[in-house]
Amino acid sequence: MTFPRHRPRRLRSTPALRRLVAQTSLEPRHLVLPVFVADGIDEPRPIASMPGVYQHTRDSLRAAAAEAVDAGVGGLMLFGVPRDEDKDALGSCGLHPDGILNVALRDLAKDLGDETVLMADTCLDEFTDHGHCGVLDARGRVDNDATNAQYVKLALAQAESGAHVVAPSGMMDGQVAAIREGLDAAGFTDVVILAYAAKFASAFYGPFREAVGSSLQGDRRTYQQDSGNAREALREIELDLDEGADIVMVKPAMAYLDVVRAAAEVSPVPVAAYQVSGEYSMISAAAANGWIDGRAAALESLISIRRAGADIVLTYWATEAAGWLA
Repeated sequence: MTFPRHRPRRLRSTPALRRLVAQTSLEPRHLVLPVFVADGIDEPRPIASMPGVYQHTRDSLRAAAAEAVDAGVGGLMLFGVPRDEDKDALGSCGLHPDGILNVALRDLAKDLGDETVLMADTCLDEFTDHGHCGVLDARGRVDNDATNAQYVKLALAQAESGAHVVAPSGMMDGQVAAIREGLDAAGFTDVVILAYAAKFASAFYGPFREAVGSSLQGDRRTYQQDSGNAREALREIELDLDEGADIVMVKPAMAYLDVVRAAAEVSPVPVAAYQVSGEYSMISAAAANGWIDGRAAALESLISIRRAGADIVLTYWATEAAGWLA
């Protein structure tokens, strides 16, 4: 009987050996926790389609942020949820110093300083009464250049409120260059731009729209990418790099791991990937029904995103996963 000379199983025989030869690591510092802070609520409001995730009050956000930082999570991405009556066609409440997102940034900047990385979603969709990511023209289409002008004002308001990172997510052409120019002119040369460089028009965003109380009418397919276009995604990434992006992001993550890999191969800056609401909710729902081991599946999904090449992973499991990893 001929025995095999090569036995890869030798390196899997004990937990210590597997740990020693692991080719991809997942650490709390790799994780960013997206959080929602809502105006006009007195206690945290559960998001029905995202079990375990909440719209926070200012106070409960501060507690959740402190817990995440204590767990070693790398950063926090803030989304503001204004009252419906404060929304308008231009998303003006996102620019206002007393708008919910900017007030929450100041709260966390005061509490945490530089202990963590405060990121702000630099987009108008939460703040507009039509739910689109930009300013609409007379035909009801998103006006690219008028939207970029609003993004600059939004980024400045967030930087003034204490954001270390602004994150334009609207997929407007030229948004990174416009924001970089605006930040630099105002003296915010150290504020980082995390560009949603390849953001696809995805069915996996459904629960997020509940989370931010979206007022969306229609869809976003004229500015978000088509799911079949990987080469176009690389073009978008390269354009954002040319415009000065400090970090580039692919969104969603799990359904686009090939794009994450391609981005990692061409990008000289860190690559982020967003495990979006629908991806989180699918695993959570299957676990709640006893069909899968939720914790094991969550960690496996996160390591797959890291294995594809992401340096940073945005995930609603960030705090829990940090505890599991510890």
